[in-house]
Amino acid sequence: QVQFVESGGGLVQPGGSLRLSCAASGSIANFDAMGWYRQAPGKQRDLVARIFSWGTETASSVKGRFTISRDNAKNTVFLQMNSLKPEDTALYYCYARRSGVSYWGQGTQVTVSS
Repeated sequence: QVQFVESGGGLVQPGGSLRLSCAASGSIANFDAMGWYRQAPGKQRDLVARIFSWGTETASSVKGRFTISRDNAKNTVFLQMNSLKPEDTALYYCYARRSGVSYWGQGTQVTVSS
């Protein structure tokens, strides 16, 4: 069973930055994909960004502001979030997929407010 430890969420003012981390319980090298989704109250869970062995995929709403990266040696995926907006407020979930099976973290809250 895969487990994730997410960290880095919090309260930040508009225009600020946060860096989310997702540390897996084992090697991430054999995951087909890893990434981040987010869910705001009353809304569906949406893709933020994913990273594959061949590259990355980023939602248009955050492109140019958010960057996903991974450190295989630390079994960790990161999401650098810059120029945050109030509409980025949500619960952010770490995600991984291996052999057609999806795994999810517990979520870390990001709140953008003045």
